[in-house]
Amino acid sequence: MPFANFKVPAGTLTAERKEQIITRTTDLYAETFGDRARATTLVLVAEAADAGWGIGSGVLMLARVGQVGQVAQD
Repeated sequence: MPFANFKVPAGTLTAERKEQIITRTTDLYAETFGDRARATTLVLVAEAADAGWGIGSGVLMLARVGQVGQVAQD
């Protein structure tokens, strides 16, 4: 069973964007492994709480990196 796990900052993606990630990822797996993989492909879009993620041992917050509201509105 193909599996993809996306972790994103909470509140940065709309339901429509999450659906797009799931659909496009499933399509990619089906293209790669054959259409038989479509029915068993699992895609998880998990939201990490603000300050619940980091890069290079630095804790990141949306306000700190200037991303508040930008991604959710795309």
